[in-house]
Amino acid sequence: MASKSRSADRPRSRADVLERPDYGWIWKPLAALAGIYLVAVVALGMWWSRAPAPFDVERATATQRDAVAASAAETATAPAQRGAVTVATLMTLIDTLLDKPGGYLRNDVAPPGVWLDNMPAWEYGVLIQARELAASLPAMFADEAAGLDAVQAPLRHDSRDWLFPGTERKLAQARDALGDRLAGLAGEATGFAATGEGLALWLDRVAERLDEQSRQLSASVADDEIVSQLDVEAAPEETPWYRVDDVFHEARGTGWALGQLMEGVQRDHADVIAAAGATQRWERLRMLLERTQRRMWSPVVLNGSGFGVFANHSLVMASHLLQARDLARSLADDLAQRRLEADASEEAEGEPASTSGAEVSEPEEGGATASGEDEKDES
Repeated sequence: MASKSRSADRPRSRADVLERPDYGWIWKPLAALAGIYLVAVVALGMWWSRAPAPFDVERATATQRDAVAASAAETATAPAQRGAVTVATLMTLIDTLLDKPGGYLRNDVAPPGVWLDNMPAWEYGVLIQARELAASLPAMFADEAAGLDAVQAPLRHDSRDWLFPGTERKLAQARDALGDRLAGLAGEATGFAATGEGLALWLDRVAERLDEQSRQLSASVADDEIVSQLDVEAAPEETPWYRVDDVFHEARGTGWALGQLMEGVQRDHADVIAAAGATQRWERLRMLLERTQRRMWSPVVLNGSGFGVFANHSLVMASHLLQARDLARSLADDLAQRRLEADASEEAEGEPASTSGAEVSEPEEGGATASGEDEKDES
């Protein structure tokens, strides 16, 4: 043992150093680099997970019109037809998905995007609302709305596709197609119908989506007694614990996108909404959607029960969305009824004047009436 200790204490020769070098020192810089990388990735993940702030619809419309104008002195300043605000709002919605911090994250396959789940769920909620409005646009325009297929098809593309052409490329194609339509609205293209065509159809789609989202949120609540008190149309299956936060943030994305779109559509259809006596309910619906964007002080989605120590974020969100669903259905029904009354009024005005009180000659035996038009079928 003594001889071994003396040989160990003896300094190594130059030949030993060259033949058996000591690499223990290299782990320190590697560990430092790994630590810096992890800190940077976590910081980026926290920054990218912050939801964008709501944008000003009027300012966004002016910005989008300037961007698509062939001549800023002519097209961008020319009066736009009905529908320009809605189209510009939808364009800004897509721009937000592409240009927010981190860009579009739902199809990421590398850190830190692949490690995130809250923001990709938020993006999906926004994307669904963009699809719903794009599908309703053809019914809103007074003409055949040619070119809107170029908007709907890219938006229906797989939201997780990262191979060429990726989802980002498809979203850019949809935005460019909307830009072409927006440029046409400053020219000779026909805008939205003045009677509010397609508005009730879109609100029906919104109500269906809100109902589905509310069911998913209700499934995140483990207490069956509480779920039974919610006005959901079907008993949901319980959401796995690891997807509770995904469902919640998808609902927040839905509320964020709907709040922006409701304001844009209201600016284009303000007269139609006022004529149906629905302005206050429309504002109430927007207020409910704004409540879904309140700041969440907890770093995680809590799933408490009753009046316990912890809140139940999913239950609160479901309550807001259920109220918004009922308002959307009420608005859709009233706008559809007003449209039916307007159609009936137009048909009545187009019918020939009544001949009541005027002399009508008696038909001869075997003959016809003097005025066959008076017996015209109203159908």
